[in-house]
Amino acid sequence: MAITTDHSRAVADGAHSHGVVPAGSRAERKTSFDLADIPVPTGREEEWRFSPVARLQPLFGEEHGAGGVLTTVVEAPEAKVEIVGKDDPRLGTTGKPGDRTAVTAWNAAAEATVVTLPAEAVATDVTSVRVEGATKDLTAQHLLVHAEHHAEGVVVIDHRGDATLNQTVEIVVDEGAHLTVVSVQDWADGAVHASSHRARIGRDAKLKHVVVTFGGDVVRLTPDATFTGEGGEVEMVGLYFADADQHQEHRLFVDHAVPRCKSRVTYKGALQGAGAHVVWVGDVLIQAEAEGTDTYELNRNLVLTDGARADSVPNLEIETGEIEGAGHASATGRFDDEQLFYLMARGIPEVDARRLVVRGFFAELIDEIGVPSVEERLLASIEAELEKSMSAITGVAE
Repeated sequence: MAITTDHSRAVADGAHSHGVVPAGSRAERKTSFDLADIPVPTGREEEWRFSPVARLQPLFGEEHGAGGVLTTVVEAPEAKVEIVGKDDPRLGTTGKPGDRTAVTAWNAAAEATVVTLPAEAVATDVTSVRVEGATKDLTAQHLLVHAEHHAEGVVVIDHRGDATLNQTVEIVVDEGAHLTVVSVQDWADGAVHASSHRARIGRDAKLKHVVVTFGGDVVRLTPDATFTGEGGEVEMVGLYFADADQHQEHRLFVDHAVPRCKSRVTYKGALQGAGAHVVWVGDVLIQAEAEGTDTYELNRNLVLTDGARADSVPNLEIETGEIEGAGHASATGRFDDEQLFYLMARGIPEVDARRLVVRGFFAELIDEIGVPSVEERLLASIEAELEKSMSAITGVAE
């Protein structure tokens, strides 16, 4: 058994890096399909203590519409797309909602969009699910992505426009299937978005779950992954870039409930501008039955300006000593002035040197996404964000 922990800390003005915070077992967290079981948060609860509860308040109510977003699916030739009612037996099999926005989204959505990759099928193209804000009306949405046994494919969920959206995304990866799900939050500045991603990973199945967050006023994603069969693997990758007054929050939970499964979590983010706030919480539970588990999670945050804040909290709970390995690392730091000086000393202008440092920070994860169209958009988004900070540094108006 190998257990490693790295709580390196490089705290900038306005940035905070946290070690492990004992907050009770994730196995004991209340989950339910019933709104009455999960009350409206006050902000004092562990799962809400970093969140701007007042800005999320509209999502806590029971009344949601369905017309605030337009959903368009362009499926791979091998994929099947359906619109089903809430009574469809395939819905809800990934587990019960675990917080107020999740249970509200579950109850408020009247129907669901289901994308299925049939058994043994290998998709020859990406399936694209475009979710575009049509109005600011409060909206609930339910998506299910199901890879049947030994299927392979990629599904990209692309969020754009302006919306107030409460969302459920269920992901089912059956025995031997290989599935990549990419969720891109490229909202307009005023959007408010909470999304609960719940994944179930079967025997010898593999899920790559990618989150890319740039836009919006408040974006809060809670991806959960549970293993239901031995030999399962999950890779959770996240990239985010917060600007002034944006709140971006990613709370992950990996439940090792069966033996001999593997999880890898790597999230990186950059932030700039007064009031920019990013939150990353990574919870991993290794249950008593989960012998032979191999897990590691990593979070890194790069603070580009004063007035920005990053909260990073890795939590690892182990109920058995018979594991392959378990560890986590978290660090938040300012822009590396020594690295900048090194580049400038070799004749690279400051603006270009800063771009190189930030691109290098993200480069490894961008290459891991594996979807060229998303990688290109991500590079363009990073460039656009850097233009803002470069203009502030040089005094040039945007």
